[in-house]
Amino acid sequence: MFHDLKKLTKGEQVEVHRADGTTAVFAVDGVETYRKSAFPTEKVYGATKDAELRLITCGGKLTPDRHWDSNVVVFAHLTGTA
Repeated sequence: MFHDLKKLTKGEQVEVHRADGTTAVFAVDGVETYRKSAFPTEKVYGATKDAELRLITCGGKLTPDRHWDSNVVVFAHLTGTA
């Protein structure tokens, strides 16, 4: 699933099935690709006012030593639980 994160679009739902049997439902706010050399640590990992989700995977182009040069980050906010 993570290889397709870049295909998510604004408004799509992401469900997180929790150990207590409930499901947290998040709505995608946006998907961004950042070069690893310019990764916005505070924007991705910093504190938020409300419950939010960040999904992060490798992206961009493969380097000659077979590593990805970027990260794909999905930003989403909690819309409810089920």
